[in-house]
Amino acid sequence: MPEVASVGLTEEEARKENDNIKVSKFPFMANGKALGIGETEGIVKIIADSNTLELLGVHILGAHASDLIAEGTLALSMEATAFEIVNTIHAHPTLAEAIAEAAEGITGKPIHLTRT
Repeated sequence: MPEVASVGLTEEEARKENDNIKVSKFPFMANGKALGIGETEGIVKIIADSNTLELLGVHILGAHASDLIAEGTLALSMEATAFEIVNTIHAHPTLAEAIAEAAEGITGKPIHLTRT
């Protein structure tokens, strides 16, 4: 506990390939569902290309990470951008909103955090 799930490049791997990346983190402690179920330990981290905002890696540490990583896996296989994640409806309250929130950090428009 907590669960860990990861897909794509780590921040270190992405920087080795191209230092022109953006990284955004969203803590479970700021997610309504995580608060409601008492599972506030954890974080979603997204790594993206700075120019295209294409996702390069998604890393989740927290409750139900093994379930949540499916969205990251699909996004990477489709070469999705952070804007595409942000524009995908995420039901509220859900843990999956943490992925959308991390993507909002990449686009520079986070809703529930001022710094990512």
